[in-house]
Amino acid sequence: MSGHLDTPLRGIGLSLLASVIFCVADTIAKRLAGEMAIVQITWTRYVVFTVMALLLTTQVRGASFHVRLPALQLLRGLCLVCSSLLFVLGIRDVSLAESATIGFLGPILVTVLSISLLGERVDARRWLALAAGMLGVLVVLRPGAGTFRPEGLYRVASAMLWAVGQILTRRMTRTERPETTMFWSAASGLVVLSVVIPFHFAAPSLRQLGLSVGQGVLSSVGQWLVILALRMTPVSVLAPYSYTSLLWTTIAGVVAFGAWPDEWTLVGAGVIAGSGLYTAQRERRSADGRSRPKAAVRAG
Repeated sequence: MSGHLDTPLRGIGLSLLASVIFCVADTIAKRLAGEMAIVQITWTRYVVFTVMALLLTTQVRGASFHVRLPALQLLRGLCLVCSSLLFVLGIRDVSLAESATIGFLGPILVTVLSISLLGERVDARRWLALAAGMLGVLVVLRPGAGTFRPEGLYRVASAMLWAVGQILTRRMTRTERPETTMFWSAASGLVVLSVVIPFHFAAPSLRQLGLSVGQGVLSSVGQWLVILALRMTPVSVLAPYSYTSLLWTTIAGVVAFGAWPDEWTLVGAGVIAGSGLYTAQRERRSADGRSRPKAAVRAG
């Protein structure tokens, strides 16, 4: 079944659950990143992702593998697999909280891109909010300072690709089934990774294999929940709730790695979150303003 369901509370709940699940998967990936090749970690994730997506898609009646927008499906899959690779590269040497803070750039870009690519008007205030979000990223990265880590730039690029993938997801939910979108994203990403995995593969231990499969299952479930949430709730409504990931990643970083976020990371997080919340609020007000005249016409 395709199309928007317009059940925002359920969408918000699914989005929050996805954030927690992604946090657990990311914690596992960070642990594995110090032991295994990044490509192999991501490839294992996509093997599990593809198998689960295939099983799910075959349960759907009708032409479940047929898509109306194959180019967008392939582009979404490419964006997500590149985002996954860059993300794991980023979290290998950067704390989970710092990585999540830089990743807050993603929701800001999602909101801005939803305005521009989905037909909304972008005003000067929204562009200023985006600039403020970029400033927050610079506060966290601190280029030119002795504490600057180039690895953080991987996370910036990952957030950008993730944002594009989110917009493509929203575009396709009008015509595509979520099961089909999930399968195409998984399969296209697996094909890309399978081309390069022979140059990076090393036999994992049983522990590494179990953790790899576990983070693949969690990531797959998280992807499915995101697709469902976007079917039920507009992007601009969901975007602010992404900021709860800082809480989950801070807890995970302290418990799993004994790492607390520093003061600059917290300052940057505040700037980025404030920018994103302001942008999302502006978009909701604009949407309400457009809906009132239509409601008045229907009432008349």
